[in-house]
Amino acid sequence: MSDARLSVLKTYKLFVGGKFPRSESGRVYEVTDSQGKWLANAPLASRKDARDAVVAARKAFGGWSGATAYNRGQVLYRVAEMLEGRREQFVAEVADAEGRSGKKSDTAKAAAQVDAAIDRWVWYAGWSDKIAQIAGSANPVAGPYFNLSTPEPTGVVAVLAPQESSFLGLVSVLAPVIVTGNTAVVVASEKSPLPALSLAEVLATSDVPGGVVNVLSGRTGELVGPLAAHQDVNAIDLAGAYGELHGELAVAAEKAAADNLKRVLRPAEVDWAAAPGTDRMLSFLETKTVWHPIGI
Repeated sequence: MSDARLSVLKTYKLFVGGKFPRSESGRVYEVTDSQGKWLANAPLASRKDARDAVVAARKAFGGWSGATAYNRGQVLYRVAEMLEGRREQFVAEVADAEGRSGKKSDTAKAAAQVDAAIDRWVWYAGWSDKIAQIAGSANPVAGPYFNLSTPEPTGVVAVLAPQESSFLGLVSVLAPVIVTGNTAVVVASEKSPLPALSLAEVLATSDVPGGVVNVLSGRTGELVGPLAAHQDVNAIDLAGAYGELHGELAVAAEKAAADNLKRVLRPAEVDWAAAPGTDRMLSFLETKTVWHPIGI
C-alpha cells in the first residue's frame, strides 16, 4: 500500500449567529501566503451576508448586554484558554498570513504575536467588572438627590479588522467591543482572513453565545458600505480602513454612518503590540444618568 496521500484542502465558512454558513452567493476566493503559495479558500461574503450578520448580532444583544460583567469576563477568559490549546495552529497561520514563515526567528515573531493576542483576551477579561469604576460616577448635585452615571453598551458594532495585523490587531479591536456588552460584526482582513476565520471556530467551541461575534471575510470595499449605512448598526470601528488604499473608503463609511448618527472610531496608525489601554472600551459605551431622591 502506498504511503502517498492527498492533502485535505480546506474551504472556510462564514461565522454568523453561532453557525457556519456558506456565503449567500456561494463565492470564495483564494488565500495565499507572501510567496504566492495557496493556503485555503475563504468565503466571499455578500451584502446579504452582512445583513444576516447584523440580524444575528441584534438578536444576541439583549442576552449578552444583560449578562453580568463578571460572567462576560469568564467567557473571555475561556476564549484565552481555548486559544492556548490551539496555539501552534495560530502561530502557523500568522506566519503564513504575515510572511513570517521559514526562518526560526520569523516563526518566533509570529509566536510572540499569538502569545500577545492570548494575553490580551485575559487582560480585557479582567476589565469586564472594573470598567464601570472609571466610566461611571456619583455626581454632586444641588438638591436632595442621588445622581449616578453608569456605562451601558452601545449596541451592535461593525468592526473592520486591521489589514496587516491579522490576529493580534483583530483581537485588539474585537475584545474591547464585546467585553462591555456590545455584539460585533467583524470584517476580517481581506488579504489575510484565515486567523479570523479560525478564531471563529474557537469562539464557537467556547462559551460565547451565538451571534455575539459574527465573522465575515471578503472584499472590505463590498462590506463596509452596507454595514456603515445599516440602520440597526449602532457604531463602527474603521481600524481596517487605515492607509492610502482604504482612505476614500473610510470617508465614504463615515458619511454613510452619519445617517443614523452612528458612533465612528476613525482609522489611525496603531502599534498593536503596545499596551492597549481603555480607549477602545470607552469608545463604545453610552452613559446613563439616573436621579433618585434621597430618602428620609
